[in-house]
Amino acid sequence: MAAENTNAFDKRDAAPEGCAPSECGTKSACAGCAKNPNAAQQPQKPAPKVGKVIGVVSGKGGVGKSFVCGALAVMLRRMGLRVGVLDADITGPSVPRMFGVREKAMGDGESIFPAQTESGIELMSINLLLESDDAPVVWRGPVIAGAVKQFWEDVAWSELDVMLIDMPPGTGDVPLTVFQSLPVSGVVVVSTPQDLVGMIVRKAVNMASMMNIPVLGLVENMAYALCPDCGKRVELFGASHVAQEAQRLSLPVLAQLPLDPSAAALCDAGQIERLQSEALMDAAAAVAGQVGLK
Repeated sequence: MAAENTNAFDKRDAAPEGCAPSECGTKSACAGCAKNPNAAQQPQKPAPKVGKVIGVVSGKGGVGKSFVCGALAVMLRRMGLRVGVLDADITGPSVPRMFGVREKAMGDGESIFPAQTESGIELMSINLLLESDDAPVVWRGPVIAGAVKQFWEDVAWSELDVMLIDMPPGTGDVPLTVFQSLPVSGVVVVSTPQDLVGMIVRKAVNMASMMNIPVLGLVENMAYALCPDCGKRVELFGASHVAQEAQRLSLPVLAQLPLDPSAAALCDAGQIERLQSEALMDAAAAVAGQVGLK
């Protein structure tokens, strides 16, 4: 059947007012809602053939979590693995832009087809379904969580070695849905050097622990900047505490990443797949080793 442009999340399914009781279970985004009375009647769909699922999380926004997720996907792909990225940050999707993917997702009436990047990474994001990249997603928590579950169940993913999930910041509905509904092998926690972030990191780690999800390690982003003239290392946000925090939590530090204008420029230009980073390659190798990828 010829592919057609498919928007599985119609505006009518995302009314800002939320769901009226009379409409419960009638909308496409109701699939992941625990209150859906038809959930038990829906046929079980076969699970995607994904070897390992790794969440990339942060306790707060603005730490560069999406960048780390995209960069890890690039490095894992360079290792020869079949990689997918599920952009679960529904209200702040940025993954397609980093990879230069602008064409809308297509479907056949049964499934939605993921986009594919230049190097063969499969992607799914709400921005691939919206009419405009600038359109806001004004949905309540259960509807957002249901959309993420649909990204897992209703997208025609290829057989993948690993899928990275770009989680929204915090410990709300979406992380809970992902941890409960998807076979998550482990999570990578992203932070920055400020003192306050230590508490936020512990919140993310404690949530994973409550859900029995292994924490694979910490990535400290924007840890320092290098002076372009003399090469001096400048700690813009103060001294790093990631080593002490990792020791307290008995976790490895996967990488300490600099504030790098060239990396930001690549993301803005949709060329993250051209990123060169020995630290991120080492982090990807460490993550792969922990979850049993070769």
